[in-house]
Amino acid sequence: MQPPIRIAVLGSTGSIGRQSLDVIERFPRRFEVVALAAGNNTALLSRQVARHQPQYVWAESSSAALDDSIAATRAQRLPVDEIAVADDVDLVLVATAGAAGLLPTLGALAAGKPVAIANKEVLVMAGHLVRRALAGRADLLRPVDSEHSAIWQCLWGEASHEIRRIILTASGGAFRDLDPAALAAVTPTQALNHPTWTMGKKITVDSASLMNKGMETIEAMWLFDVPMDRVEVVLHRESIVHSLVEFSDGSVKAQLGYPDMRLPIECALAYPDRMPEPSVAPLDLASIGTLHFGSPDIDRFPCLRLAMEAGRTGGTMPAVMAAADEVAVDAFLTGKIGFTAIPSIIEAVMLRHTAIADPELDAVIGADRWARSAAGDSIQVTV
Repeated sequence: MQPPIRIAVLGSTGSIGRQSLDVIERFPRRFEVVALAAGNNTALLSRQVARHQPQYVWAESSSAALDDSIAATRAQRLPVDEIAVADDVDLVLVATAGAAGLLPTLGALAAGKPVAIANKEVLVMAGHLVRRALAGRADLLRPVDSEHSAIWQCLWGEASHEIRRIILTASGGAFRDLDPAALAAVTPTQALNHPTWTMGKKITVDSASLMNKGMETIEAMWLFDVPMDRVEVVLHRESIVHSLVEFSDGSVKAQLGYPDMRLPIECALAYPDRMPEPSVAPLDLASIGTLHFGSPDIDRFPCLRLAMEAGRTGGTMPAVMAAADEVAVDAFLTGKIGFTAIPSIIEAVMLRHTAIADPELDAVIGADRWARSAAGDSIQVTV
């Protein structure tokens, strides 16, 4: 029997991190937690440390409970970029939000370690640097997002040069049936009420604005090495068809399943194997009956347009777009701006930025910092 895969879970207290730990616990002979890293939720992290007994721990802040858990388990505090390259880490699950996942992702890939990527901003900000770090070893990068996992699975055994189109499905988010005139008055509570998925706050708001789907088009470009004009978005309210690939001969493959993140997490952790028993209910198409598809309304969801424009522009523009979105979404969640101000702030920041083509890491990080400051200035003007 093979020894268990030793996994570092970065972002362990978030939605994907918690579900990943559930999967790891379900298959103790296959997986082992050796590192946990999180932000400021030290109460949950302290419980995770006590339960999983990792060798390494990192948190952006501390607490007495976390200190006690680390002392009791004799874990070592280690920054995330050092955890990602530790000799006793076999696989790094990057489930952090925002730019925090960039350095550990690049470090792990450069060290030849597989990365299960659940952080959109890493590929949006610096997809070209991720491709460079892969150095032709595409199998090291394993997508966890349900849509990109679906595409990845559809491409197993296929040649990438035979891809004609990648078709990403979008649920439409919390406001898919709302009168556009009512969007200006929606609340954070309404935006966080996703019709089919349970996710973190930021990604749920991005789903409501379709920014999430726009970022996914950029991710798909880098993950699967295809130009942006071969990536499309189709609305699919049931979230059963997770994405599709059309090939040069007109054949189309799709991956289907109930909306449950445990399956794509398992695929990423166990690749190239599949787990011997399902974690999700078997798909019953007869009971579902009907699946619906439609075209997204770009005027209704300007964030989708902005993200795809940033992807086509390339260079530092996607990093600027992603950083401005993160600041604007936080301002919406804290009641500083309205929902429809989110795309206005992002567009204002993008218009002020002159993209640097093929930027190095320092330029990407600098663009991210500049965009955060510029978005903050725009918010101050708005309020």
